[in-house]
Amino acid sequence: MKRETRAYAGFFATRLVALAVDATVVFAAYLFSVFLRLSFNEPMWGWRKAAMAGAVVCVVHIASLALAGCYRKAWRRSGMIDLPRYAVAMVSASLVLAALRFVLPSQEFAYLRPPYTVAILTFVFASAGVAAVRLVWRAYVESREKSLGFIDRGERRFDNVAAARFIAGKTVMVTGAGGSIGSELSRQVAAAGAKTLILVDHSENALYEIDRENLSPNAVPVLANVGDESAMRCVFAKYRPEIVLHAAAYKHVPMVELNPDAGWKNNVDATKTLAALAKEHGVARFVLISTDKAVNPVSSMGKTKLAAEQAVMSMNEDGKTSFCAVRFGNVFGSSGSVVPLWREQIAKRLPVTVTHPGMRRYFMTIGEAVSLVLQASSRPERAIYTLDMGESVSMLDLAERMIREAGFRPYVDIPVVFTGMRPGEKLFEEIDVSEKSYYRTDMAKIYITR
Repeated sequence: MKRETRAYAGFFATRLVALAVDATVVFAAYLFSVFLRLSFNEPMWGWRKAAMAGAVVCVVHIASLALAGCYRKAWRRSGMIDLPRYAVAMVSASLVLAALRFVLPSQEFAYLRPPYTVAILTFVFASAGVAAVRLVWRAYVESREKSLGFIDRGERRFDNVAAARFIAGKTVMVTGAGGSIGSELSRQVAAAGAKTLILVDHSENALYEIDRENLSPNAVPVLANVGDESAMRCVFAKYRPEIVLHAAAYKHVPMVELNPDAGWKNNVDATKTLAALAKEHGVARFVLISTDKAVNPVSSMGKTKLAAEQAVMSMNEDGKTSFCAVRFGNVFGSSGSVVPLWREQIAKRLPVTVTHPGMRRYFMTIGEAVSLVLQASSRPERAIYTLDMGESVSMLDLAERMIREAGFRPYVDIPVVFTGMRPGEKLFEEIDVSEKSYYRTDMAKIYITR
């Protein structure tokens, strides 16, 4: 069965369940009202007619709820904003029952209408019951989704004692400091006690945003392109960084695929320039932030990152500067990633676009990735490190989960559309942390490429 078919089948099944639950709640409220009204004695018109009147009460309430649109939303999406709709439905049902009592006052029609008092009590108890069922279900679903998160394994935090000891009291330069990875690097470096934090970015707005966080009294924003040798030479000469964390790069696969020359210039040539300046000025540690797309690359972006790795690692042949690279996969929610796009599409009730139903990716949260990057940076090896990203995530499953998290139903409320793979994309990224490809270090989730 296709996912769309299952989604619609699930939609109708949940509506039938909702109808059954509401009918049960209303009938229970009616019976309790009858017992309360008659002090738990048998009504003079008999239990058979009382039960028949209860069936009428249920039908009237369910019809009122349906006409008011109370079954258009899933219970997990019901909130305070929906209370007026439910109030109108329940009041309407009570008015209909009162009208039946008025129009059919004769005792022989007792099976068609309850007494006024019973109708009022039923309104109170049924309203409370219907609302309570929805709120309890919503609270349960939200707590369950929160515990699962978008990525089942959740975010992991690591002991950063070694990284803090490595950074504390040193002058650290972060390139691409206004980006998703660069900004988190800057935050964690500042928290680790860097003596001076040099924030380098060519985007004025991005640099302004990270600078206004006031990460450190000794943070210095530098508006410059890392590929500008003259400008960066001045920065190195003025501030004398001891550690360089090079996060500046073009990372969007389709964009670099369409602009390969610009990608090569920014990702390779600029990295060579920066690494040469670092070596010239005696930087102790130079760390290139790389990607899993550098493993057997098919995209222009992946090829530029592999070339940048090779260029950086070749500088380890002599000199005191220690060069390394750190590879990891997608960062959940980073700028330019698909997650913000999906959030925007869901917010606008637009179809969510997935390239291929079989596509899988590795994910880390920004905080988790940066924590491991700094740990790897503190190690002595002049090597390419790979972070263990855990199990790969189905992009289709992730898209469906995000739709549900927003309170909608995939394929029913919001369609999922397959757009086809774009040039340079793989179905599966390759991070193999088995013994044949990597050495395991003594730090959790950090491996060294053979």
